[in-house]
Amino acid sequence: MKLDIQSIHFTADQKLIDFIEIKINKLETFYDRFTGGEVFLRVEKNGDNSRDNKVVEIKLHLPGDILVAKKHGVSFEAATDEATESLRRQVKKYKEKLLDKSGA
Repeated sequence: MKLDIQSIHFTADQKLIDFIEIKINKLETFYDRFTGGEVFLRVEKNGDNSRDNKVVEIKLHLPGDILVAKKHGVSFEAATDEATESLRRQVKKYKEKLLDKSGA
């Protein structure tokens, strides 16, 4: 799957990019018809000095649909873990819905 990773207002190091790609590519074990994806990384300035300011937003493109997960974390890796877990659940639901339609 082709991924477009964008870090907004900073430069992401290659280790982080590799980590994200590995995590997202693991989702292909659940569903192999992804047409592409976009990942947005940003650091939000919170007024309350919270350490939970790293934001990862992942959009996965499917034929005729888009799955989206946006998570905050203390690190980009933690937020990526949460976002990919959320997408894994979404992919399973999407697949079940497809099976229900084809079986009905």
